Amino acid sequence: MTTEKDTLRYGVGVWLFNPLGQVLMGLRLSNHGHNTWSAPGGKPEQGETFEDTAVREVFEETGIKINKSDLKYIATTDDMFPDLHYQTTHFRVNNIKATPVVMEENKCAKWQWFDLNKLPNNLFLSAQNLFKQKVFGV
Repeated sequence: MTTEKDTLRYGVGVWLFNPLGQVLMGLRLSNHGHNTWSAPGGKPEQGETFEDTAVREVFEETGIKINKSDLKYIATTDDMFPDLHYQTTHFRVNNIKATPVVMEENKCAKWQWFDLNKLPNNLFLSAQNLFKQKVFGV
């Protein structure tokens, strides 16, 4: 019998950095990763590239407009949640000067900029897996 965990799903995370080198993360309210900090992101829609997903999700969640040409691929993480299996493609965008707005109040409590050496302890699993790869030097 196939379970939800047997189905591989795909996600995208977009790590936005401001001119001070701080990274933007939101406090999740959804059941999946409730009360953990995560980069903006989500699941691709039918026929959508990961880059298109990144641009769409950042705008839908934060109100910040980014361009595909600004996306820099970082890494892909293999995220084994208790009941789901995701492979998450992570991108970085530098020099974000816009102020994020909570656009989906049922999914995100707030957006906050963090110094890389002062991250919260309760990171979303894909964020934990990404930071273990030392892609940001921490």
